[in-house]
Amino acid sequence: MTQSQHGRTLVLAGTGKTGRRVVARLVSRELPVRIGSRSGTPPFDWHDPTTWERALYGVRSVYVAYHPDAGFPGAAQAVGSFSDLAVRCGVRRLVLLADRGASEAERCEQVVRTSGAEWTIVRTGFISQNFSEDVLTEAIKAGVVALPAGDAAEPFTDAENIADVAAAALIEEGHTGETYEVTGPRLLTFTDAVAEIARQTGRTIRYVPVSKEQFATTLTEHGTPERFAGQLADLMAEVFDGRRAHLADGVYRALGRGPKDFTDYVHDAARTGVWLVTGPPSGSGPAGRGSS
Repeated sequence: MTQSQHGRTLVLAGTGKTGRRVVARLVSRELPVRIGSRSGTPPFDWHDPTTWERALYGVRSVYVAYHPDAGFPGAAQAVGSFSDLAVRCGVRRLVLLADRGASEAERCEQVVRTSGAEWTIVRTGFISQNFSEDVLTEAIKAGVVALPAGDAAEPFTDAENIADVAAAALIEEGHTGETYEVTGPRLLTFTDAVAEIARQTGRTIRYVPVSKEQFATTLTEHGTPERFAGQLADLMAEVFDGRRAHLADGVYRALGRGPKDFTDYVHDAARTGVWLVTGPPSGSGPAGRGSS
């Protein structure tokens, strides 16, 4: 599709970490965008299929970011039902945000590939911005980040890179049928990542590996629903078993340039003051993630 042929794009999870960045890129090109969220107009809710059709009216392409994560149980069924409806409503192009290494996310990929639409998969792992735009922010401020990730190495991925790749796939030609595995340029453990944040903020911050049971308990103690906490803990234990400890060239293949390094992300985030401690620490808090 050329820009004049593109039509409206629906960006699901359009207020989330990657979704709002995709929206910003499309708006900057003066392309019509509809934000898919429960507060959108019209509202969109993954867990209420009666909201889907109105959100799809007049839409030609969709950024398919499942909430809370494509690796969660039930994601593939919802993404499959949505994709089928989207094609029936005239959508031509689907760009799926998938969770690298998660079995449920692989099923999401398959249903999008067989939907009948032009498709692109943007497959990613742990997003760097989880440290500065999620509840991990409070853990960083408290000085302790506890996750069920052991000493697994992860190529932390910048949300800006994800949005650049997704936006290109939504509005440019040449990306149909491609699976872009988007990673950072090097492998780091969570110990390494937290140490980099500590170095650039001049604070003492440590990473503590915990079991998935300990992690889920901490989440529920901080108000997270028990079912969600258990599902998140299971997902993290699944993907942080070493299966994602390798680099991929998705950014280069999609954009012709390299990805942003984690050190540069930390530098940019630290300059915003997001990790400044203005009062006594309130406790280590839960640690979360989210791909959208």
